[in-house]
Amino acid sequence: MPEGTIVCCLEEKPGDRGKLARASGNYATVISHNPETKKTRVKLPSGSKKVISSANRAVVGVVAGGGRIDKPILKAGRAYHKYKAKRNCWPRVRGVAMNPVEHPFGGGNHQHIGKPSTIRRDAPAGRKVGLIAARRTGRLRGTKTVQEKEN
Repeated sequence: MPEGTIVCCLEEKPGDRGKLARASGNYATVISHNPETKKTRVKLPSGSKKVISSANRAVVGVVAGGGRIDKPILKAGRAYHKYKAKRNCWPRVRGVAMNPVEHPFGGGNHQHIGKPSTIRRDAPAGRKVGLIAARRTGRLRGTKTVQEKEN
């Protein structure tokens, strides 16, 4: 393919049936070819550049369904059908809204967590909810300043 070609569904390794630039509306761009090493440089949708084998196949063009997330969902029924086609992850119920047998944050006479939401990395399964092995919590305060040395 000539340089500058817009492609999608690129193979990462020859014969792997296409692994790169497959999401709706995505595409990659062929930047350059190296005939001696039989390698091709492509720019991926993330903006990163990757060197792949020139023997890899790709589909010319853009993946269909671009701009899908621009349209607002607006109502619960559309969200229901969206996730029904994907997996069972909707609706998402908060832990504090559950009973204590269902979630560590559940129960109580009003909805509050009642314990630190950070949890250690080696906590048992079922207790590991909230901010798992959090490096920092709370809102960002202050800024990092870079001090320049004068010569």
